[in-house]
Amino acid sequence: MKIYLEKLMAQKNLTVEEMKQAVLHCFSPEANDAEIAAFLTALQIKGETADELTGLVEVIRSKSAFNASPLPNIMDNCGTGGDQSNSFNISTTAAFVIAGAGIPVAKHGNRSISSRAGSADVLEHLGVSLSFSREHMEETLSSNNISFLFAPHVHQGLKPFTKVRKNLGLPTIFNAIGPLTNPFDLDTQLIGVYRYDLLPLMAEALRKLKRKRAIVLHGAGGLDEASLSGENHLILLDQGRLTPFTLHPEEVGLPVYTNEQIRGGNAKENAAITKSVLKGKPGPYLDTVLLNAGIGLFAGGTAESISSGVDMAKESIASGRAMEKLENLIQYSRKIPSEVI
Repeated sequence: MKIYLEKLMAQKNLTVEEMKQAVLHCFSPEANDAEIAAFLTALQIKGETADELTGLVEVIRSKSAFNASPLPNIMDNCGTGGDQSNSFNISTTAAFVIAGAGIPVAKHGNRSISSRAGSADVLEHLGVSLSFSREHMEETLSSNNISFLFAPHVHQGLKPFTKVRKNLGLPTIFNAIGPLTNPFDLDTQLIGVYRYDLLPLMAEALRKLKRKRAIVLHGAGGLDEASLSGENHLILLDQGRLTPFTLHPEEVGLPVYTNEQIRGGNAKENAAITKSVLKGKPGPYLDTVLLNAGIGLFAGGTAESISSGVDMAKESIASGRAMEKLENLIQYSRKIPSEVI
């Protein structure tokens, strides 16, 4: 570890393999909290690279018992969080719309970190289990097009880092990598980032992780979701090519709303918003989900354009299929023994 720490402190980047070796040491019994804290701090001060993100993610995924699902054509639409917007649970709600439109979604998420209610808090309130086994997840994905992967449940080996991060109380590389660590083998992905400068970094990491197709976006007003308040910045990854572009909601037939109009609340309040959207209640919450689901359907390759993706999202909700995906997941969860994590 000393070699890697000295290299980082000299403002030199680690290769993917060097990063993997350093992270593996952090997981070993020989590692101590001071080493791990120094490692995370040195990375943060230097500034992480796509190679370093990739090395860390590959080790984390390899240590999950849920790694490498054999199911094909799975996507995720998890954001980094951290935008401090207190918006409702946009990507969680959009996941059911995407699933209702035909793409299997392995929704990776956690409890609240920077908002009042994280995806796990809202889904738990709705009655979705946070303790699915790998077999349960694969069954719900194949039969219902959606499952929820609760991050602490599918990454139970991260305790050495969790303790140090809590004691540090500072941003680290882990604030960016959450969406990349989905343990299932994803073909496609939609990731929202809370910082504009993370766009190319995350896009390059997705390319190194061999996603066939993906979109990374930074929303207007600093959201880690696509926003109706103005111009959104996106990068499309398609067969190894990265293409930056911008998107205004009016380009896909959606109205403009301020980000203040999509504020959420606690888990109970956000759960009610999710259900209202899936029932098709008009307003800024619905239109925000349509935009994000439309981008997700385009990222997943089902829609030929974001505009047609928005139309597919509307149909997913109007037909009742999006709500059906949620109801089916709740019914399935009632059969699973409950665990508190």
